[in-house]
Amino acid sequence: MVNVKSPLRLFIEVSIKELVRGFRRQRIKWRNAFLLGSIMTTIVILLHTPTFSVFSDDDKVTESSSSSSSSPIYLNGSLHLNIQIVSEAKVESFNALTTTPKVHLNASEESGTALSRKRRKRKKRKKTKDDLILPDPPPAPRHVISSSERRALSFPPKKALAYAKLEIQSAPEIVNDTDLFAPVFRNLSVFKRSYELMELILKVYIYPDGDKPIFHQPHLNGIYASEGWFMKLMESNTQFVTKDPERAHLFYMPYSVKQLQKTIFVPGSHNIKPLSIFLREYVNMLSIKYPFWNRTHGSDHFLVACHDWGPYTVSEHPELRRNTIKALCNADLSDGVFVPGKDVSLPETSIRNAGRPLRYIGNGNRVSQRPILAFFAGNLHGRVRPQLLKHWRNKDNDMKIYGPLPHNVARKMTYVQHMKSSKYCLCPMGYEVNSPRIVEAIYYECVPVVIADNFVLPFSDVLDWSAFSVVVPEKEIPRLKEILLQIPMRRYLKMQSNVKMVQRHFLWSTKPRKYDVFHMILHSIWFNLLN
Repeated sequence: MVNVKSPLRLFIEVSIKELVRGFRRQRIKWRNAFLLGSIMTTIVILLHTPTFSVFSDDDKVTESSSSSSSSPIYLNGSLHLNIQIVSEAKVESFNALTTTPKVHLNASEESGTALSRKRRKRKKRKKTKDDLILPDPPPAPRHVISSSERRALSFPPKKALAYAKLEIQSAPEIVNDTDLFAPVFRNLSVFKRSYELMELILKVYIYPDGDKPIFHQPHLNGIYASEGWFMKLMESNTQFVTKDPERAHLFYMPYSVKQLQKTIFVPGSHNIKPLSIFLREYVNMLSIKYPFWNRTHGSDHFLVACHDWGPYTVSEHPELRRNTIKALCNADLSDGVFVPGKDVSLPETSIRNAGRPLRYIGNGNRVSQRPILAFFAGNLHGRVRPQLLKHWRNKDNDMKIYGPLPHNVARKMTYVQHMKSSKYCLCPMGYEVNSPRIVEAIYYECVPVVIADNFVLPFSDVLDWSAFSVVVPEKEIPRLKEILLQIPMRRYLKMQSNVKMVQRHFLWSTKPRKYDVFHMILHSIWFNLLN
């Protein structure tokens, strides 16, 4: 059987031969060559597309049309076309296609495609719910360094601190700030100027001494993660950290009380004195090896500890207890260790995913979707929580007060969903005054109700907690609902809105952002050093 080629294929072969001859004789009209190449590329693509098989050889069209009733053409192993569409086309006329070929899916493929589509939608929806997406802040106006600030950069540490203190005392008044929300601050003008000077002047020296895991190995998840995240971000920082201790204004002792407890404490011994003895020997070693501790008796040194035992691990060294700036989650005024104005109240943040600290937080419900007046669920340790349950468990439908959240309740509404559906989230102290529920409430845009006498609230040196929280004395627990209902709706709406605005100051990020919790902790240490 003679294979008769179509006129179109003959035209392509002749054109290619002429093009090759032109290349050999080096007489090429490039414009025509490019035009011809684009036409040929389009034709080749059409030849390899089953829908446009009308451009193939006539005998092949005839052969395929004879078998069209039994064998479909498959695309990518999943789709098939009815070949009658092809056989009805006329090669001679090259009529334009006016209808779209129908694509048929078999039942299994159709169900599989629908299932994968649902999974993609569910995955996208879950990611939106799980992760708090932080929009990039608008570019702040660049701070122009004044001549006096430029001179201050060359000052020795002590003189630079004196200059910063005077500058903060005469801070210019800020009326409208596009970067910070004034109602949640005690004095925005003072904070803004202090923060600017911290970014400009502050240098921190990190002691390299100490072996892992107690030193230089941050613990990044759980309720004590704040000390680990600060260590991680501080040690990787290039803006504030200096390798020259003579230029430093602050000296950081990078140890973790959580790692100290895991390494040294003997379970069941009920004796934490070995931990404080270990730190005493560490500080004694620093005072012998370096001149910086003895120069100020530790007043320009600081530590960061979120574990409940943090205040008790400094008891064996008098100067460490009395002089050092201590950033503590357990900021209890009654134990005599925490000194307001010198020490820093560290927010206790519960991190579930160390790789993605913003996961599982945020995205709270609107006020209209918060039918519960107040919510609490947790273990019954300490002196306050049993009293809370005694007066309010199963006593009022508006007050959802539990011990550990019951399984039958959790199946209908999880702990997080309860927080997102509540107007007020109760934060009673446990064994110690601090509680991760305070920051959790802020994460889920629920107004926190703090029930812990003698507790110094985080960043209370600069933040006005009355603008976005309620503090209830322990003795007022029987009147709790009455106290909450006495708050006018207009004031509640303002507090709930302020919770959203203050949220950014309590968020950890793998790459620190301006005014986030890392910078707020460092600023509080800097601010207390100046005062």
